[in-house]
Amino acid sequence: MYQFSGKLKIFAFALMILGVLGTAISFMSAPKSLEEAKEIIAKQEAAHHGGHGENHAEEGHDGGNTPHNTEEHSETKKSNHEAGEANHEDGSHKDDSHSDAFKENHSDTSNVASTHKKDSEDHLTNAHVEDHKSTKADNSSTHGSDHAASSAHSDNHHDDHHAEHLYHQMKNRPVSAFYVSLLFFLGITLLVLAFYAGQRIAHAGWSVVLFRVMEAITANLHYVSIVMLVFIILTAMHSFHLFPWMAEGTFDPASPKYDPIVDGKKWWMNLPGWTIRSVFYLVIWNGYRFLIRRNSIKQDNGDLKLHKRNYNMSVAFVLLFMITESMASWDWIMGIDPHWFSTLFGWYVLATFLVSALTVICLVTIYLRSKGHLPLVNDSHIHDLAKFMFGFSVFWTYLWFAQFMLIWYADMPEETTYFVQRFNEYKVPFLGMVVLNFIFPVLVLINSDFKSIPWVIAIAGVFILVGHYVDLFVMIMPGTVGGQWGFGIGEISGFLFFLGLFIFATFNAFAKAPPVPKGNPFLHESETHHYYVIEHRGEDNNAHH
Repeated sequence: MYQFSGKLKIFAFALMILGVLGTAISFMSAPKSLEEAKEIIAKQEAAHHGGHGENHAEEGHDGGNTPHNTEEHSETKKSNHEAGEANHEDGSHKDDSHSDAFKENHSDTSNVASTHKKDSEDHLTNAHVEDHKSTKADNSSTHGSDHAASSAHSDNHHDDHHAEHLYHQMKNRPVSAFYVSLLFFLGITLLVLAFYAGQRIAHAGWSVVLFRVMEAITANLHYVSIVMLVFIILTAMHSFHLFPWMAEGTFDPASPKYDPIVDGKKWWMNLPGWTIRSVFYLVIWNGYRFLIRRNSIKQDNGDLKLHKRNYNMSVAFVLLFMITESMASWDWIMGIDPHWFSTLFGWYVLATFLVSALTVICLVTIYLRSKGHLPLVNDSHIHDLAKFMFGFSVFWTYLWFAQFMLIWYADMPEETTYFVQRFNEYKVPFLGMVVLNFIFPVLVLINSDFKSIPWVIAIAGVFILVGHYVDLFVMIMPGTVGGQWGFGIGEISGFLFFLGLFIFATFNAFAKAPPVPKGNPFLHESETHHYYVIEHRGEDNNAHH
């Protein structure tokens, strides 16, 4: 029997503690008010413009010969603007004076004899002109003040609205980062359970010696489901605002926040339905995992009736899983972008989690085998797991390209907006995950010999897991935080917490049952599973030389 070592247990708890502390720090660092958000925005803009000014100062004007000072440039521009206004005003007055002089000269030419009358008329005319000039200046000043006040009010209103929008995005970032890690580990654990059920339905012989590894990994489902249940309850109580359609007034035609597009989907997007469905998913998944684990351990006595019962339960679970997994993808991920939809989305999320699940099975198997706790596992079993990693990496790429290409080619605004946002604000992670999830694993694992070399598979596995975490990150973050994203304390700490929870749940469960399912009728087939090339690789190489 495997013993859960104290060092590994301490390591798991240390990760969870670091994760909790980091998550708490990220929540405390988020702005608590709109004014605080404005201060953060001002600092960001100051830092941005400061860096921009420094770059210009280094480059300078005229081919980089004259240093550029942002403040001097601003003051000069302001002075020139004021001077321009003064010149314009003086010009108007000069025109009036020129007109008066022209009238005066014309009067002198036409009536030289009437000097006294002329002087009286000039006096009255000059007084009228001065009054006109004074009135014009007052009106101009008043009009300018009103226009400036109106413009300032409009700008302030726009700035306040923009700051409020950014405030909500900043406030969403800590919970969004935690939610990404929560769904990532929940999805991986669930797909390990689905793959395990599929192996039972197919009566697969090669994978029987891996059953206890898969059962141990799926123990994490109970733990993450509790966290997910808390998240569902808090979301239903409007403690979090990750789903735009849950905002007040979305379904009220009299509200300024009314959304007719989302209102057309209210038969599905409604809070009671979302909450009930979410709890239903967790109950179905956890119920099957509890029953299959219990019956699997009981089956060690060789009772074939239990084997048949496990088969029937697995068939029912896979049918329910295919429905609930797609529905959960719509509710928990696609619902963050309620105006957008994709008929491929359920399959796409399935592929993401399935590749990650197979990678986790392989990595845990390699670790336990290296410690001598899986005596019946050989290179051929590792080779088969690596083949699944390779094959479903290609499958994920096919679905990614199919979804992207069809939507982009159709060029329908209600669909392309999803990818436009990701291209504009998430270009590096959006395109980078294709390298991590397809190009790198395919190049590494396409060679058959590499599929049975543990350290090569481990390296490929790490890249795959990182790539699919980024994939899920890009699915969720644009709809919750917009451009206020990053990989900081909140993202790292959330991942560390669930990684520690996963390590504890998996190895604690593996220590509670024999590593070999002795009652399974296909155990002998799995024990003797070998590829000829792998089994005789050393002999063939010696003979060749």
